[in-house]
Formats: sequence, C-alpha cells, structure tokens
Amino acid sequence: MKNFNQAKKNIEVSVGDSLRILRELQELSQNELASLTGIPQPTLSAIENNRVKLGVERAKVLSRALKCHPAVIVFPGWDIEQEFAA
Repeated sequence: MKNFNQAKKNIEVSVGDSLRILRELQELSQNELASLTGIPQPTLSAIENNRVKLGVERAKVLSRALKCHPAVIVFPGWDIEQEFAA
C-alpha cells in the first residue's frame, strides 16, 4: 500500500457548473430557483452554461437561496491547501 499515487482532480468546475450542481443537489429546477431569486430562468441557464458572468450581486442572491457561502459558487476550483503551501 505504500506505493500508490494520491488521486488528483481530473476536471475543472466552472462557476456555471458549480451553480448547476448546487441547484440539482437541492432538487430545484431552474424555474424554481428563478422564483426564489427573482433572476429570470433564461439568465440562470446562461450562467450555468457560462454564457453570462455571474456577478457579485447575483452570487449573493443565489447563495442565499441555495443556503451556501457565495465563495462556493464563485470559486469552485479554489484549493486552499495549494494557495497556502510553503
């Protein structure tokens, strides 16, 4: 067991992917999330497909509706261990 390689991240998760994953984990449709946030469904679709930038205000609104910190949506690939490695 000593000769093994640690698993590495194989995919990059975009802001849109992060939003979609969080929404789907909470079993919300885009229409339901639109109703909770006031953000139109076509805009949510565009964000999830990385055609429209999320923006700070939308991140705040979405994070409240999805009950998570905005950083979870905005910085999905951020690795704290790598950032602070000596």
